[in-house]
Amino acid sequence: MKKILFRKLLSDYINFFFLALVSSSVIVWVFQAVNFLDIMIDDGRDYIVYFSYSMLNFPKILSKLLPFVLFFSLFYVTLKYESNNELMIFWNFGVNKIQLVNFILKVSFIITITQIILTTIVVPKSQSLARGYLKNSTVNFFENFIKPKRFNDTIKGVTIYSQKKDANGNLYNLYLKKEIDNKNFQITYAKRGQFKEKNNIPILILYEGETITGKKDEITNFSFSKSDFPLNTFETNTTTYTKTQELTTYKLLRCIDLMFYSNSKLKKELINKIENCSKKNIGNIFKEIYKRLIVPLYIPILMLTPLLLITSSKENSNYLKLRTITFLLGVVVIIFSETTIRLISKNLINNASIIFIPIILIIIFYIFYYKKFCFWNFAK
Repeated sequence: MKKILFRKLLSDYINFFFLALVSSSVIVWVFQAVNFLDIMIDDGRDYIVYFSYSMLNFPKILSKLLPFVLFFSLFYVTLKYESNNELMIFWNFGVNKIQLVNFILKVSFIITITQIILTTIVVPKSQSLARGYLKNSTVNFFENFIKPKRFNDTIKGVTIYSQKKDANGNLYNLYLKKEIDNKNFQITYAKRGQFKEKNNIPILILYEGETITGKKDEITNFSFSKSDFPLNTFETNTTTYTKTQELTTYKLLRCIDLMFYSNSKLKKELINKIENCSKKNIGNIFKEIYKRLIVPLYIPILMLTPLLLITSSKENSNYLKLRTITFLLGVVVIIFSETTIRLISKNLINNASIIFIPIILIIIFYIFYYKKFCFWNFAK
Protein backbone atom coordinates (compact mmCIF):
# COMPACT_ATOMS: atom_id res chain seq x y z
CA MET A 1 0.00 0.00 0.00
CA LYS A 2 2.85 2.35 0.82
CA LYS A 3 4.32 1.85 -2.65
CA ILE A 4 0.99 2.74 -4.24
CA LEU A 5 0.74 5.91 -2.14
CA PHE A 6 4.28 7.02 -3.02
CA ARG A 7 3.71 6.17 -6.68
CA LYS A 8 0.55 8.32 -6.72
CA LEU A 9 2.33 11.21 -5.01
CA LEU A 10 5.27 10.99 -7.41
CA SER A 11 2.89 10.87 -10.37
CA ASP A 12 1.16 14.06 -9.23
CA TYR A 13 4.49 15.79 -8.65
CA ILE A 14 5.92 14.79 -12.03
CA ASN A 15 2.77 15.51 -14.05
CA PHE A 16 2.35 19.00 -12.64
CA PHE A 17 6.08 19.71 -12.85
CA PHE A 18 6.35 18.50 -16.46
CA LEU A 19 3.29 20.46 -17.56
CA ALA A 20 4.48 23.63 -15.81
CA LEU A 21 8.04 23.28 -17.13
CA VAL A 22 7.04 22.71 -20.74
CA SER A 23 4.39 25.45 -20.79
CA SER A 24 6.62 28.06 -19.13
CA SER A 25 9.58 27.11 -21.34
CA VAL A 26 7.45 27.44 -24.48
CA ILE A 27 6.25 30.88 -23.37
CA VAL A 28 9.81 32.07 -22.72
CA TRP A 29 10.96 30.50 -26.00
CA VAL A 30 8.24 32.33 -27.96
CA PHE A 31 9.29 35.70 -26.51
CA GLN A 32 12.94 34.90 -27.20
CA ALA A 33 12.11 33.71 -30.71
CA VAL A 34 10.48 37.07 -31.44
CA ASN A 35 13.73 38.81 -30.48
CA PHE A 36 15.69 36.38 -32.65
CA LEU A 37 13.37 37.16 -35.57
CA ASP A 38 14.28 40.84 -35.38
CA ILE A 39 17.98 39.96 -35.26
CA MET A 40 17.71 37.57 -38.19
CA ILE A 41 15.82 40.08 -40.33
CA ASP A 42 18.35 42.81 -39.57
CA ASP A 43 21.15 40.38 -40.33
CA GLY A 44 19.61 39.16 -43.58
CA ARG A 45 19.33 35.46 -42.60
CA ASP A 46 16.67 33.16 -44.00
CA TYR A 47 13.90 31.53 -41.97
CA ILE A 48 15.48 28.07 -41.89
CA VAL A 49 18.49 29.51 -40.06
CA TYR A 50 16.16 31.45 -37.76
CA PHE A 51 14.05 28.38 -36.88
CA SER A 52 17.08 26.11 -36.32
CA TYR A 53 18.89 28.70 -34.22
CA SER A 54 15.76 29.32 -32.11
CA MET A 55 15.08 25.62 -31.50
CA LEU A 56 18.67 24.96 -30.46
CA ASN A 57 18.24 27.53 -27.67
CA PHE A 58 15.31 25.60 -26.14
CA PRO A 59 17.48 23.26 -23.97
CA LYS A 60 19.09 26.31 -22.37
CA ILE A 61 15.66 27.68 -21.45
CA LEU A 62 14.67 24.32 -19.93
CA SER A 63 17.79 24.18 -17.76
CA LYS A 64 17.28 27.76 -16.55
CA LEU A 65 13.63 27.30 -15.60
CA LEU A 66 13.88 23.79 -14.14
CA PRO A 67 14.88 24.76 -10.55
CA PHE A 68 12.24 27.52 -10.35
CA VAL A 69 9.42 25.37 -11.72
CA LEU A 70 10.49 22.38 -9.62
CA PHE A 71 10.16 24.24 -6.34
CA PHE A 72 6.85 25.89 -7.22
CA SER A 73 5.45 22.55 -8.41
CA LEU A 74 6.36 20.70 -5.22
CA PHE A 75 5.12 23.58 -3.08
CA TYR A 76 1.78 23.68 -4.88
CA VAL A 77 1.17 19.91 -4.91
CA THR A 78 2.23 19.46 -1.25
CA LEU A 79 0.00 22.36 -0.22
CA LYS A 80 -2.86 20.84 -2.20
CA TYR A 81 -2.37 17.43 -0.54
CA GLU A 82 -2.34 19.04 2.90
CA SER A 83 -5.40 21.20 2.17
CA ASN A 84 -7.41 18.19 0.90
CA ASN A 85 -6.32 16.01 3.84
CA GLU A 86 -4.73 13.57 1.39
CA LEU A 87 -1.56 13.39 3.46
CA MET A 88 -3.63 11.94 6.30
CA ILE A 89 -3.97 8.80 4.17
CA PHE A 90 -0.18 8.40 4.30
CA TRP A 91 -0.05 8.74 8.08
CA ASN A 92 -3.07 6.43 8.59
CA PHE A 93 -1.38 3.69 6.55
CA GLY A 94 1.73 3.86 8.72
CA VAL A 95 3.93 6.07 6.54
CA ASN A 96 6.35 7.96 8.77
CA LYS A 97 7.04 11.55 7.75
CA ILE A 98 10.78 10.83 7.62
CA GLN A 99 10.00 8.14 5.04
CA LEU A 100 8.37 10.82 2.89
CA VAL A 101 11.48 12.99 3.32
CA ASN A 102 13.73 10.09 2.30
CA PHE A 103 11.54 9.40 -0.74
CA ILE A 104 11.66 13.04 -1.91
CA LEU A 105 15.42 13.14 -1.27
CA LYS A 106 15.99 10.07 -3.48
CA VAL A 107 13.88 11.57 -6.28
CA SER A 108 15.79 14.86 -5.94
CA PHE A 109 19.09 13.08 -6.59
CA ILE A 110 17.70 11.64 -9.83
CA ILE A 111 16.51 15.07 -10.96
CA THR A 112 19.86 16.58 -9.94
CA ILE A 113 21.71 14.08 -12.14
CA THR A 114 19.31 14.86 -14.99
CA GLN A 115 19.95 18.58 -14.58
CA ILE A 116 23.73 18.04 -14.52
CA ILE A 117 23.51 16.04 -17.76
CA LEU A 118 21.44 18.86 -19.23
CA THR A 119 23.85 21.63 -18.16
CA THR A 120 27.12 19.79 -18.85
CA ILE A 121 26.33 18.01 -22.11
CA VAL A 122 23.05 18.96 -23.79
CA VAL A 123 23.07 22.76 -23.34
CA PRO A 124 26.74 23.37 -24.34
CA LYS A 125 26.29 21.09 -27.36
CA SER A 126 23.10 22.82 -28.48
CA GLN A 127 24.66 26.27 -27.98
CA SER A 128 27.72 25.23 -29.96
CA LEU A 129 25.53 23.84 -32.77
CA ALA A 130 23.47 27.04 -32.82
CA ARG A 131 26.57 29.21 -33.07
CA GLY A 132 28.09 26.94 -35.72
CA TYR A 133 24.86 26.93 -37.69
CA LEU A 134 24.81 30.73 -37.65
CA LYS A 135 28.49 30.98 -38.51
CA ASN A 136 28.25 28.63 -41.50
CA SER A 137 25.05 30.15 -42.87
CA THR A 138 25.03 32.92 -45.43
CA VAL A 139 23.29 36.27 -45.61
CA ASN A 140 20.37 35.72 -47.99
CA PHE A 141 18.04 38.67 -47.63
CA PHE A 142 20.39 41.57 -48.26
CA GLU A 143 17.55 43.91 -49.14
CA ASN A 144 16.05 43.43 -45.66
CA PHE A 145 18.84 44.89 -43.58
CA ILE A 146 19.15 48.17 -45.51
CA LYS A 147 17.02 50.61 -43.53
CA PRO A 148 16.57 54.10 -45.05
CA LYS A 149 18.17 57.02 -43.20
CA ARG A 150 20.27 54.66 -41.08
CA PHE A 151 23.92 53.66 -41.20
CA ASN A 152 23.73 49.89 -41.69
CA ASP A 153 26.84 47.99 -40.59
CA THR A 154 25.47 44.43 -40.58
CA ILE A 155 28.16 43.40 -43.07
CA LYS A 156 31.59 43.31 -41.47
CA GLY A 157 33.85 46.06 -42.80
CA VAL A 158 31.10 47.71 -44.83
CA THR A 159 28.82 50.61 -43.88
CA ILE A 160 25.84 51.36 -46.13
CA TYR A 161 23.57 54.38 -45.97
CA SER A 162 20.53 55.09 -48.14
CA GLN A 163 18.38 58.19 -48.02
CA LYS A 164 15.21 56.40 -49.17
CA LYS A 165 13.86 53.16 -50.58
CA ASP A 166 10.86 52.68 -52.87
CA ALA A 167 8.35 49.83 -53.16
CA ASN A 168 10.41 48.17 -55.93
CA GLY A 169 13.49 47.89 -53.73
CA ASN A 170 15.40 50.75 -55.35
CA LEU A 171 17.76 52.59 -53.01
CA TYR A 172 18.46 56.27 -53.56
CA ASN A 173 21.42 58.52 -52.64
CA LEU A 174 23.65 55.69 -51.45
CA TYR A 175 26.81 55.95 -49.40
CA LEU A 176 29.07 52.89 -49.01
CA LYS A 177 32.27 52.71 -47.01
CA LYS A 178 34.44 49.61 -47.30
CA GLU A 179 37.29 49.24 -44.79
CA ILE A 180 40.10 47.35 -46.51
CA ASP A 181 42.43 47.58 -43.49
CA ASN A 182 43.53 50.18 -40.92
CA LYS A 183 45.11 52.48 -43.54
CA ASN A 184 43.17 51.63 -46.71
CA PHE A 185 39.53 52.37 -47.46
CA GLN A 186 37.02 52.76 -50.26
CA ILE A 187 34.07 55.14 -50.31
CA THR A 188 31.37 55.01 -52.98
CA TYR A 189 28.54 57.41 -53.70
CA ALA A 190 25.65 56.55 -56.04
CA LYS A 191 22.34 58.11 -56.97
CA ARG A 192 20.57 54.77 -57.15
CA GLY A 193 21.17 51.12 -56.28
CA GLN A 194 19.38 47.78 -56.40
CA PHE A 195 20.09 44.26 -55.18
CA LYS A 196 20.33 41.54 -57.81
CA GLU A 197 21.64 37.98 -58.04
CA LYS A 198 24.04 36.90 -60.76
CA ASN A 199 24.96 33.20 -60.79
CA ASN A 200 23.67 32.91 -57.20
CA ILE A 201 26.02 35.72 -56.13
CA PRO A 202 24.35 38.69 -54.37
CA ILE A 203 25.32 41.98 -55.98
CA LEU A 204 24.42 45.58 -55.25
CA ILE A 205 24.20 47.32 -58.63
CA LEU A 206 25.02 51.03 -58.37
CA TYR A 207 24.07 53.68 -60.90
CA GLU A 208 25.57 57.14 -61.53
CA GLY A 209 28.15 57.44 -58.82
CA GLU A 210 31.78 57.86 -57.86
CA THR A 211 34.29 55.73 -55.97
CA ILE A 212 37.10 57.18 -53.86
CA THR A 213 39.91 54.81 -52.87
CA GLY A 214 42.60 55.51 -50.30
CA LYS A 215 45.74 53.33 -50.47
CA LYS A 216 49.11 54.06 -48.92
CA ASP A 217 48.36 57.77 -48.41
CA GLU A 218 47.22 58.12 -52.03
CA ILE A 219 43.69 59.08 -53.02
CA THR A 220 42.23 58.00 -56.34
CA ASN A 221 38.72 58.35 -57.68
CA PHE A 222 36.69 57.38 -60.70
CA SER A 223 33.13 58.02 -61.85
CA PHE A 224 30.77 55.39 -63.22
CA SER A 225 27.35 55.11 -64.77
CA LYS A 226 26.95 51.55 -63.54
CA SER A 227 29.03 49.47 -61.11
CA ASP A 228 28.64 46.10 -59.42
CA PHE A 229 29.34 45.77 -55.69
CA PRO A 230 29.54 42.01 -54.87
CA LEU A 231 28.61 41.02 -51.32
CA ASN A 232 29.36 37.29 -51.24
CA THR A 233 32.92 37.79 -49.97
CA PHE A 234 31.87 39.62 -46.79
CA GLU A 235 30.99 38.34 -43.35
CA THR A 236 28.36 39.73 -40.99
CA ASN A 237 29.04 41.44 -37.68
CA THR A 238 27.03 38.80 -35.86
CA THR A 239 29.15 37.20 -33.15
CA THR A 240 30.35 33.86 -34.52
CA TYR A 241 33.33 33.10 -32.28
CA THR A 242 33.08 30.36 -29.67
CA LYS A 243 31.98 31.60 -26.25
CA THR A 244 33.02 30.04 -22.94
CA GLN A 245 29.47 28.78 -22.34
CA GLU A 246 29.59 26.89 -25.65
CA LEU A 247 32.73 24.91 -24.81
CA THR A 248 32.31 21.31 -23.74
CA THR A 249 32.66 20.54 -20.05
CA TYR A 250 35.65 18.33 -20.85
CA LYS A 251 37.50 21.24 -22.46
CA LEU A 252 36.76 23.51 -19.51
CA LEU A 253 38.04 20.94 -16.99
CA ARG A 254 41.00 20.21 -19.24
CA CYS A 255 41.83 23.91 -19.34
CA ILE A 256 41.79 24.15 -15.52
CA ASP A 257 43.95 21.05 -15.25
CA LEU A 258 46.51 22.45 -17.70
CA MET A 259 46.53 25.88 -16.08
CA PHE A 260 46.98 24.76 -12.48
CA TYR A 261 48.10 21.15 -12.25
CA SER A 262 49.91 20.11 -15.41
CA ASN A 263 53.70 20.07 -15.68
CA SER A 264 53.75 18.91 -19.27
CA LYS A 265 56.39 20.36 -21.59
CA LEU A 266 53.65 20.84 -24.17
CA LYS A 267 51.52 22.79 -21.68
CA LYS A 268 51.38 26.05 -23.66
CA GLU A 269 50.71 24.24 -26.90
CA LEU A 270 47.87 22.23 -25.36
CA ILE A 271 46.35 25.37 -23.79
CA ASN A 272 46.39 27.20 -27.12
CA LYS A 273 44.38 24.38 -28.69
CA ILE A 274 41.45 25.09 -26.33
CA GLU A 275 39.37 28.13 -27.24
CA ASN A 276 39.19 30.85 -24.56
CA CYS A 277 41.64 28.98 -22.34
CA SER A 278 43.78 31.73 -20.82
CA LYS A 279 44.62 33.25 -17.45
CA LYS A 280 42.54 36.27 -18.39
CA ASN A 281 39.45 34.10 -18.89
CA ILE A 282 40.02 31.58 -16.08
CA GLY A 283 37.50 33.37 -13.83
CA ASN A 284 34.74 32.87 -16.41
CA ILE A 285 35.76 29.23 -16.83
CA PHE A 286 35.44 28.64 -13.07
CA LYS A 287 32.00 30.29 -13.11
CA GLU A 288 30.86 28.15 -16.03
CA ILE A 289 32.02 24.94 -14.32
CA TYR A 290 30.29 26.02 -11.10
CA LYS A 291 27.08 26.80 -12.99
CA ARG A 292 27.08 23.41 -14.69
CA LEU A 293 28.18 21.10 -11.86
CA ILE A 294 27.45 22.82 -8.52
CA VAL A 295 24.31 24.93 -8.98
CA PRO A 296 22.23 21.77 -9.74
CA LEU A 297 23.15 20.54 -6.24
CA TYR A 298 20.67 23.08 -4.87
CA ILE A 299 17.84 21.00 -6.35
CA PRO A 300 17.60 18.64 -3.32
CA ILE A 301 17.32 21.71 -1.07
CA LEU A 302 14.54 23.13 -3.25
CA MET A 303 12.70 19.81 -3.06
CA LEU A 304 13.13 19.46 0.70
CA THR A 305 11.95 23.00 1.43
CA PRO A 306 8.22 22.42 0.60
CA LEU A 307 8.21 19.57 3.12
CA LEU A 308 8.24 22.21 5.84
CA LEU A 309 4.49 22.27 5.22
CA ILE A 310 4.11 18.82 6.79
CA THR A 311 5.83 19.84 10.01
CA SER A 312 2.56 21.34 11.22
CA SER A 313 -1.14 20.66 10.74
CA LYS A 314 -3.23 23.03 8.63
CA GLU A 315 -5.52 23.49 11.69
CA ASN A 316 -2.63 25.11 13.52
CA SER A 317 -3.08 28.87 13.91
CA ASN A 318 0.46 29.46 12.65
CA TYR A 319 0.02 27.36 9.50
CA LEU A 320 -0.55 30.38 7.25
CA LYS A 321 2.64 31.90 8.61
CA LEU A 322 4.48 28.61 8.00
CA ARG A 323 3.20 28.50 4.41
CA THR A 324 4.47 32.03 3.76
CA ILE A 325 7.86 31.31 5.34
CA THR A 326 8.21 28.10 3.29
CA PHE A 327 7.49 29.91 0.05
CA LEU A 328 9.87 32.79 0.82
CA LEU A 329 12.59 30.36 1.90
CA GLY A 330 12.36 28.54 -1.42
CA VAL A 331 12.60 31.85 -3.31
CA VAL A 332 15.64 32.83 -1.23
CA VAL A 333 17.35 29.50 -2.01
CA ILE A 334 16.71 30.00 -5.74
CA ILE A 335 18.11 33.55 -5.68
CA PHE A 336 21.06 32.52 -3.51
CA SER A 337 21.98 29.61 -5.80
CA GLU A 338 22.14 31.99 -8.78
CA THR A 339 23.95 34.85 -7.03
CA THR A 340 26.72 32.61 -5.70
CA ILE A 341 27.97 32.37 -9.30
CA ARG A 342 29.20 35.95 -8.92
CA LEU A 343 31.24 34.95 -5.88
CA ILE A 344 33.32 32.52 -7.93
CA SER A 345 36.77 33.95 -8.64
CA LYS A 346 40.27 32.85 -9.64
CA ASN A 347 40.99 31.90 -6.00
CA LEU A 348 40.73 28.10 -5.67
CA ILE A 349 40.35 28.14 -1.87
CA ASN A 350 37.53 30.68 -2.01
CA ASN A 351 35.80 28.64 -4.72
CA ALA A 352 36.10 25.44 -2.69
CA SER A 353 34.29 27.03 0.27
CA ILE A 354 31.41 28.11 -1.98
CA ILE A 355 31.16 24.67 -3.59
CA PHE A 356 30.44 22.99 -0.23
CA ILE A 357 27.53 25.32 0.63
CA PRO A 358 24.75 23.25 -1.05
CA ILE A 359 26.10 20.01 0.46
CA ILE A 360 26.11 21.56 3.94
CA LEU A 361 22.58 22.90 3.46
CA ILE A 362 21.29 19.47 2.40
CA ILE A 363 22.77 17.93 5.55
CA ILE A 364 21.26 20.68 7.75
CA PHE A 365 17.82 20.23 6.21
CA TYR A 366 17.90 16.46 6.64
CA ILE A 367 19.09 16.64 10.24
CA PHE A 368 16.28 19.09 10.99
CA TYR A 369 13.64 16.76 9.51
CA TYR A 370 15.16 13.68 11.14
CA LYS A 371 15.09 15.22 14.62
CA LYS A 372 11.67 16.75 14.07
CA PHE A 373 9.89 13.65 12.80
CA CYS A 374 11.76 10.99 14.78
CA PHE A 375 11.12 12.87 18.03
CA TRP A 376 7.48 13.42 16.99
CA ASN A 377 7.09 9.70 16.24
CA PHE A 378 8.72 8.73 19.53
CA ALA A 379 6.56 11.12 21.52
CA LYS A 380 3.47 9.84 19.82
